[in-house]
Parts: sequence; C-alpha cells; structure tokens
Amino acid sequence: MPKCGPVVGRDSEIREVTDTLVSTGASARTLLLVGGAGTGKTAVLEQARRTVVGQGARVLRLRCHDGAAAPGAAALADGVHQVLTTVHDRWSPARTGAVRRTRLRNSGRGGELTLLSTLGEVIGDAARHLPFALLIDDVERMPSPTASALGLLLRVFRPVGVPMVLAGRPAHPGDEGVRQLTVAADRLLELPPLRPADVEALVVRRLGRPVEPALVTAVLRALGPMAGTPEAVLSVLDSMAERGDFLELDGHVCLTEPEQALRLTTDVARLSRLCRPAGPPGAAALDAAALEAAAAVARNLEHAEIRLDDLHRLKPGGPRRAGLVDRTLTPLVADGILTVDEDRRIAFAVPALAAALRALPTRHAVSSLHALITRSLTDRLGAETAGGGCPRLADHVAAAGAELDDALAVDVLLAAARTDARSDWSRSVRAYSSALRRLPPHDHRTPGVLRESAELSLRHADHPGALALGEPLFACLAAPSAEQDREGPGYTAAVPDREGLEHVAGVWALAALHEHRLPPCDVDVDAGPRGRAAVECVPAVAGFGALVGPYGLGPVTPRPGTEAPRGPATAGPRPGSGPLPSAAELRLLAGAAGSRAGLPDVLPPGADGVRTLDRLRNATAYADLAGALTCVLGDRYPGAGNSTAGLYHAMVRAYLQGDWDRALASARRIEARSRTRGIAAGPAQAARALAADIHCARGELGYARAWLELVPGTVAHPLVAWARLGVRYWSGQVEEAMEEALDEVRRARRSGLLSGIEKVLVRYLSFALLEAVPQAMERALDELEALDEEVGSPMTREAVLLGRGVVRRDVDSALAAIRAVRRRGDAYLELLCHLGLAEIGDDSERWLAEATRGAQALGIGRATRTSLGHMKRRRTLVLPRVRPARDELSEKDIELTTMVSRGATNRQIAARLVWSEKTVERRLTRLFQRTGCRSRVELAAAWLDGSLARRDLVPDGARGAAGGSFPTPGPGTPSSRR
Repeated sequence: MPKCGPVVGRDSEIREVTDTLVSTGASARTLLLVGGAGTGKTAVLEQARRTVVGQGARVLRLRCHDGAAAPGAAALADGVHQVLTTVHDRWSPARTGAVRRTRLRNSGRGGELTLLSTLGEVIGDAARHLPFALLIDDVERMPSPTASALGLLLRVFRPVGVPMVLAGRPAHPGDEGVRQLTVAADRLLELPPLRPADVEALVVRRLGRPVEPALVTAVLRALGPMAGTPEAVLSVLDSMAERGDFLELDGHVCLTEPEQALRLTTDVARLSRLCRPAGPPGAAALDAAALEAAAAVARNLEHAEIRLDDLHRLKPGGPRRAGLVDRTLTPLVADGILTVDEDRRIAFAVPALAAALRALPTRHAVSSLHALITRSLTDRLGAETAGGGCPRLADHVAAAGAELDDALAVDVLLAAARTDARSDWSRSVRAYSSALRRLPPHDHRTPGVLRESAELSLRHADHPGALALGEPLFACLAAPSAEQDREGPGYTAAVPDREGLEHVAGVWALAALHEHRLPPCDVDVDAGPRGRAAVECVPAVAGFGALVGPYGLGPVTPRPGTEAPRGPATAGPRPGSGPLPSAAELRLLAGAAGSRAGLPDVLPPGADGVRTLDRLRNATAYADLAGALTCVLGDRYPGAGNSTAGLYHAMVRAYLQGDWDRALASARRIEARSRTRGIAAGPAQAARALAADIHCARGELGYARAWLELVPGTVAHPLVAWARLGVRYWSGQVEEAMEEALDEVRRARRSGLLSGIEKVLVRYLSFALLEAVPQAMERALDELEALDEEVGSPMTREAVLLGRGVVRRDVDSALAAIRAVRRRGDAYLELLCHLGLAEIGDDSERWLAEATRGAQALGIGRATRTSLGHMKRRRTLVLPRVRPARDELSEKDIELTTMVSRGATNRQIAARLVWSEKTVERRLTRLFQRTGCRSRVELAAAWLDGSLARRDLVPDGARGAAGGSFPTPGPGTPSSRR
C-alpha cells in the first residue's frame, strides 16, 4: 500500500506551514497549528519539513517537555541547549556555555526573565550565522509552567529571524500554558475535517486500489462527526482488514460487512485516544474502567432505545449494573461521546465507536437493565396497556430475554406491534418477530401473528423480514402432526388456519425469490421433514417455485402442482386483487419465458395487454424478476425494496440505457451483498452473466472469466449461455464456443426457456459472419425464424429482422430492426444493428460512424475494434473519427484533462478518480477522439493554452480553470508518462 507522498486533503495547510518555515529574516513569524487527536497535525508538520529540507533549508525540532529538568524556563533551556548543539560553527561553544551559565546563575524563580532573554539572544545569533526554523509538536503535553515560559519567550524575547511552527490540540479552559501560546503566535491555523472527496482519496490510498463508492459512504456514516478525522478513517479500515471484510471485484474493493457493523479498531490504547479527540491533556484517554463502563452502555444501547426517563423510573436498590450505566452517562455526555436529543434519547455520536466498544469484554450483562425498564412500566400499567402506550418497550422486552416470562413478554410485544404498525413499521416487524420466538407453534394466536407480520412486511417491501418468517411458519404448519405423535394415535390436534398460513407461505416465497433464495428447498432454518413437507404441499409456494428456472435463480426443476396450480394464491381478497399474484398470474410469470401458446389470459384486453406482455417477455429475457412482477401486477406490486431483485432490476435498466459503468457498479454491489453477513440473500446468477458480458465486450477477458466462474454449471438460462458464448469466442475457443452455444440453445428449448435464446442466436450469427461461415449464418436465421413463430416477442422480431438484413442483405429489414430497437431501448443491440447496416448498406460510412460513436459511449474495446477491422478490410472502408453529439466535456472529463496537464500517471489518476487503470485508458482514448489530440502532451497543451475552451468543448462554469491556470508538469512526471 502506498504510504508516501503528500498528505491527503491537507495541501493548503502544508503550504502555509512550509511558507512559515522558510520565512527567515525580518519576515520570520510564528504559526500555531491546532487540531484534535488523529487529525494529522504531525503528518502535516513532517510533510512540510521534508519539503523545506528538500529545498535546502534547515529545520530543527525543539523538545522541552520530555526531559529531566523541572517544568518551566529550565526545561525550555534544556531543549534550546539540545538544539544549539546541532548548529555547528565557531561560536557554538560560546552559545551553549552562555545558556548553561545563565541557567546556573538564575536557578531561582526570579531569574526566569534573564534566562529567557539569554535564550532569545543565543537562538537569534545562531540563526544569523546559520539560518534555521524550529518545530515544536505536541505542545498540549507541555507542563503549564514550560508552556508559559515558551509563550513569554515568543511574546517578549522572540529570537530575531527564527520562524517557529508549533502544533497541538486546541486550548481548553484552565489550560493557561497553551492559552498563552495561542496568544503569542502570529497565526493560528486549525486543521478542518477532511472533505468527503478527501476521505475517499485517503481510503483509496490506504487500500492501494479503487474502491466502490458504497464502501466510502458506509465509512462516512459509521464515523458520523469523526468522518473527517484521518486516524479514525484509517482505524475503521484497519479493523475491516483484520476481519476480512473486503472483497475485490473488477479491481475494485467492495464491502462485505453490514454498515452498522463497521467499527474502530479495538486496540485499547488507540481507541481510548480517539474517544476524546479534542479533550484536555489530563483526560486525553479513557482509562480501563471508563472504557469498560462505556462498553456496557454501548451493549445496552445496541438492543433498544434508552431515554433518561427510563433510568429515572427505575426503583431504588436495583442491580448495580443499572446504577453503573446511570453514573457512566454524565461523563460520556460531557465528553461528547454520548448525545441526548430533545426527547432525552441517549445515543453514541459515532456509530463506529459504539461498535468497537461492544466488541470489548465487559462484566456487565445487558438483559437485567432492559428487564427493569420493562417492569417499571408493566407493574404500574399492566402488560397490554404498557405495550400499547409505549411501543418502543418491545425492544426492551426482546433484549431482556429469559429475564421476562413468556406470558408477560408476548402481551407487551403484540400490543406494541399493533400500535406501532403505522408509525414505525420496522419496529413493529421486530416486535412481531420477538413474539413469534416466544409463542409455541400450537398456540391459537400464532397463525394470526404470522399473518399480521407477513402483511406488514409485504406492504413495505421488507423482503428480509418476510423471509425470516420461515422458521415459525414451518413449525406452525407441522404442529398438528407433531402434537398427534406426542399425544398418541388417538389424539387430534386443533387444525390451524390453513388459508391464513397459505397466505403467509406466499409472502415468504415471494420474499425468497426477491432475495434470490429458492423456495421451498433453499431455507435458512432446519424445519425438519414435517415442516418441509407441509410447505411443499402449499400451492402458493409451489407456484412461486416454478419461477426459479425462468428467472435464472437455479435449475429448471418442475415440481408437482406447479404446472397449473388451481385455486387462489392468496386468501381473503379475490385472486388478482391483492399484492400477491394469483395462480393464473404465476402461470403467466413462469410461462412468459416460453411459448406464447397457452398463456393465461389475465392481462388487459387490446393494445394495453399486448404492450404489457411485450414488456414482460423483455424482462424474462434478462431474468428480471422485479421488472416482470411490475408488468403483471402494476400498482398492486408493493415493490422490490432494497432486495437483490431490486438491485438487479436497476442494473438491467442501466445496461439497456448504455450506462455500463453504473451497471458494473450494481453487479459488484449485488455480489458483495450476497457475501455480506446478516443479509439473507443468495447470489444473482444473471447479474454475474451480465457483468461478464460487459467485460467481454470491453476486451477485459480476465474479469469476464472471473464473473462467469461464479455461475454454477447447473444454471442454464439463455442469458448465461449468451455470456458464455462471447467469452469463449473472444478467448480464442471459436469452434468450442459455437458448438456449445447450439447445445445450450437446445437445452434451453427442452426446458421451455425460450426468452433470451434470440440473443444467443444473434451473437452466434455475428460470429459466423466474422468467421465467414455462410452455412452457420443461414442456420442461425432459420432458428431465429422458428423461435419467432413460437414466441412472437419484440426481441425475437427484432432479431429476425436483423438476421434477415445481414444474411439476405435486406436493408429494409435491418432498418426496421434498428427502429424497433430504438423504441424499446437497447444500446448494445442498436450497436449490432449499426454494424449490420455498415456491412450491407449503401451508406456504410454513416453506419460505421454511428457504430463507432455507440462503441465509444459503451466503452467497448477489443470486440468492436475487431468487428470494425473486419469490415474495413472487406469493404475497403476508412474508419471515421467522430465526435459525439454532446460536444462539451463532462465534469469527469475535465478532471481527467486537468490531471493529465499536471503530469499525473494513469495509476495516480485511477486512484484519485476511483477508476481502474483500464477505465483511465478508455476515457483518455475517448478524449483524444473528441478533442482531435493525438497524445497526452497535445491534450495538456490544448487545455493549458485555452484552445479547448475556444472550441466550446469546456462548459462555461469550467472555463476559468482552462487556459493556463494549472502548472506545467514538474520534473520527474513527464506528461507523456503513463
């Protein structure tokens, strides 16, 4: 990891310290640099010192707070004596002797002024013969008498021509010594918090490679008010590295830990220093007892919201741990570690600090305090009244655990959940979940609680919450059989509400699909054979299980009852009126990936129904479950929320719009999410395939293969076959790629997965064109025409038109294809249409220009260049140099151009802009084409001399930055270096 170079985000401060250190002679001045612990004061001083020393100046350190002398002028004299011993000239012995004699003669308190006067004279005399500057760090560690003596020296006996830079924490009330230094300094410079962009640069520098923006955002949120403190940022990164919370994808570092789990390092010395970043010297760190007490508070606050009123209501004589928490709050609030809002809620100001404290060992339990808080209300009001009047009590009940009996706890939890359902639905879901953990499966209330919780999660698209209902649902469905076995052959248990439980099972199955789990087999609990069998027989779950294969979540495995489940998939409302799809709608969602024959007629009649079906088939071609549900359910669909299916839906939209950088960022986020502890999400195979195809099109085969290797061989979705064909072909496995593609097409047909096959066949046809195999082209066209007869979707029609255009050299068909593709919105297929028209059309130069422009927008590299090269050789064409319709450079383009003009290398640019080096190369190539420049030198010159601005390539708001306001590259960073 690179650790050298300028300090991130402190350029202006370093420059000001540097200017002070070189201000010798009559312009010499004194600067006091202040900042809290971890803000980087020492790093700024060291970088400025190195800069000045590199220019030939002399900088000496004055240490007068770690010697053996008594505090005061004597300690200052010892420090000056050590400095003078490093200044070697013929008068050096005389100066050091004068300091020693003056100290001995004036050892009493009344002789301090004489000693300080002598110190000022000898330092000034030494600087006249051999100029130097003085650095004094950690002034807050100076005893007050020594700091006062130094302040008096600076105010009254300041050495002539000697610049001084002092650094320390801000002065506090009662810290008279540091206050005098503040008054004596010519300039007070306070280190501000780092800006978010600087924090991002610091993270990139520490990790040594680009990072996902989500990682930086998580670090900023976890640090709260400490987000601008460099040491705190590095502490979080070190803690993450120790626990293995990083994942590298596409050369980017991603986060695999829930944001709320990010913490500062648990090194006690470092943590105690960061707890009080601007505290006074005497309280610069928390001692062991204070840290343990703070850890107890952090653990209590983790489970439930605590207010000061809760503690004041506790009865006298309660457990000592409750009193400990109460006594600990006052100093923590005074130090700013804890905050108390207007509602008297207690919270840690820095979430990462609370997480680190929770990881420390402590002797204090958590459950007793929460049980006391609960009983303080239930004893006076009763369980149901307390829960309904104070819904937040539910979290205290959950944290109390076994210290509260189940009967009392369940009454409080259910009353709180039902009261809180509208005002704070997430807390209500937690309360229902806590109640279900305490309710036995055969309790008559359990089915109703399951139904209420499922409805709440469904209404708010809380798919993880709905998925968590699996364990109590299985147990409830299996309860009658278990009870019968327990009581004997003649015992008959009460039959639960089967319709209500079927509805809950449907909500659970929908949530499982959204989180890319496979109902009913892929569950996160062991319900036993009875529970599994019970869920298997629920028609709703069986119907949802039929969607696994069509949407790329796993192998196509038909189950009993999934072909045409009869009866409603929801209970209560009529089929098709609630947020869950009906049985017919489930069949439509599953069957949209196959033939148009036999699809249930549940869509609106006329043109609206046709358009909806077309959108549905487009969604199935990309295995987009959220998009398909939106098409079928319309306003009834509660949404995908923050589920894996929702993230993938956004990725597909970005892909089709041509924003491939954003699509890849979504793929990395989805993959990291599937490996994040605490999130019940399975891998998204379609996202992996789409990411592999993007990298393949850009010529980044290593990344493409890495993504495809994550897809199991059992996943045979056409989208995966499409990506595999591209990667194999461009990896040089031409024959194998073509043969395997046809095999996968046949397997998909046998499985009934027809949507998306047209993408595989179009790619097969294009490769046959590149390889000049007309028989293969004809075969692909025949397959496309047969597929269109069977499916009849917009994508199959577009594919047939494009195929006829290329194979039969039918320009009208190709033009019709490109018009249809533009209406639907598919940037990559539009590029393929441009290439086809360039191959067969009369206006080949125009279509080549369009293809080149489209390839630039997508950032496509090797594949498009190879295709264009083949056409150029066959048709004796000249590839045009084109400029996109949007001439003005973007903000990122301007930042890239600025860094090139400063002589930055590709690696430096990648670190600063959080790109990969390949992305930098692509963006530079695009800039050369847009500006007409042929090299980095020409681009830098065009920027610095203002010619880019004169050609209207620079937006008005950025023109002040162009035209010579940036320095030319310095020595060692030639502008042509990559």
